[in-house]
Amino acid sequence: MLDWLASRAVVITLAVIGGAISMIASSLHSRGRIGDEPARFLNHLGYGFMWASIVLFIVAGFRAGWESS
Repeated sequence: MLDWLASRAVVITLAVIGGAISMIASSLHSRGRIGDEPARFLNHLGYGFMWASIVLFIVAGFRAGWESS
């Protein structure tokens, strides 16, 4: 299961989804289509996806180092 979660495709997908959510939130907020609170929630959600991607990237790096030893 960890192999799948730390795979390159999952890490990249999480980062792209997080970036898209944050970008959409900023765009909608700047156009006045959503208020401050929904924009903040969506930004936090997007950053959560990006942080998950970063953590899994680090885990994948450690796993590669352990397997080569």
